[in-house]
Amino acid sequence: MNILKLTKAIARGAIVAATALTVTTSFAEVGEPEKEDLTFGFIKLTDMAPLAIALENGYFEDEGLYVTLEAQANWKVLLDRVIDGELDGAHMLAGQPLGATIGFGTQDHIITAFSMDLNGNAITVSNDIWDRMKKHVPHENGKPVHPIKADYLKPVVEEFKEEGEPFKMGMVFPVSTHNYELRYWLAAGGIHPGYYAPHKGDISGQIDADALLSVTPPPQMPATMEAGTIYGYCVGEPWNQQAVFKGIGVPVITDYEIWKNNPEKVFGVSKGWADKYPNTHIRVVKAMIRAAQWLDENNNANRPAAVKILSLPEYVGADYDVIANSMTGTFEYEKGDKRSVPDFNVFFRYFATYPYYSDAIWYLTQMRRWGQIEEQKPDSWYMDIAKKVYRPDIYAMAAKELIKEGLVKASDFPDFEKEDGFRPPQTEFIDNVVYDGKKPNEYLEQFSIGLKGADKI
Repeated sequence: MNILKLTKAIARGAIVAATALTVTTSFAEVGEPEKEDLTFGFIKLTDMAPLAIALENGYFEDEGLYVTLEAQANWKVLLDRVIDGELDGAHMLAGQPLGATIGFGTQDHIITAFSMDLNGNAITVSNDIWDRMKKHVPHENGKPVHPIKADYLKPVVEEFKEEGEPFKMGMVFPVSTHNYELRYWLAAGGIHPGYYAPHKGDISGQIDADALLSVTPPPQMPATMEAGTIYGYCVGEPWNQQAVFKGIGVPVITDYEIWKNNPEKVFGVSKGWADKYPNTHIRVVKAMIRAAQWLDENNNANRPAAVKILSLPEYVGADYDVIANSMTGTFEYEKGDKRSVPDFNVFFRYFATYPYYSDAIWYLTQMRRWGQIEEQKPDSWYMDIAKKVYRPDIYAMAAKELIKEGLVKASDFPDFEKEDGFRPPQTEFIDNVVYDGKKPNEYLEQFSIGLKGADKI
């Protein structure tokens, strides 16, 4: 333990001694943390905010936890370090615990008891592609009508095909929300994003593709597009707004417009770690719930303060103005076309932090749709995997403790006695397809592009 942590621990011990009755009553329910010194990983994106705020506002310390946050080079390194035990847990793509647990990529049983946010991504294209798309996009009062569908990109992709040129786009990881959102948007516009065939050794995701998608780490997206290696990308903030500020690209659609209030990142730990340190895990979730609440309270009144923290080099390290563009409820598409998007980043509203089984199952349906799950699975399989990975039971223990301590209200959460882990059927997708998490195979049958039923590559 370093000097700073030792000093904090001594100070905390004095507080515990002075208020023994209060602390004991609180700790009796959850128990003291089995491990106090923790290291969590993250990628330099604004949606890592709950971790930064839990640290900076002292919420981790309130739980007797002394946390170090470490930026990671990419999502694979981050996952591998959680699996190897070098990190206690991490800011993860929602698909990562699921992909790891079913064995797509690096295999290990990863769980999540905390959803970090809703929304937060966008799709950006280069200036040249936007100029070619723009003539197909309806306009009103001189401005493009949103949402901008991939239907308007399709003629451009066809021109590339006629010229014998591949149309290349970037996303951040094969099991990322960004990959599935980009694929969803393209397919809804009649552009095939390609299949995976891991059983044949093909994990490129480019089989039968009209648009070739490849992995690029988030902070490198703008430079990769500027170099002409890719013509567009799907990424989280601030790397879409960065393209606008640099004058190299135009964000054409946010993920809020592709699937309203979609789940984005989660906090993931290995199942072995969670089993070894159950009290520590609950306390981590408690701290992060408080951070998420702070980020959204009073209609985002704390967002400017959060942006100041996130702009520090040890966190996201982008300019304050770039991060503020989306974090404070606006989003800039074409240069000067700034629009109000108050829910671009949601951290607590709409039960954002609750790990819904239906969210997990949506990701699994997309893995099946694009061939990452190579063969048909019964609906019961989807439910079993969701329950293995998403842990609302741990979340509920943390939330109930906070309610008991008077730090949050019961109305801030689902009714834990009645909640079954499924959102009502969701209708607000760009293609108007309805998603019912209890019927994954029926959901897949609705798509004209993608695997379904007994289809195999």
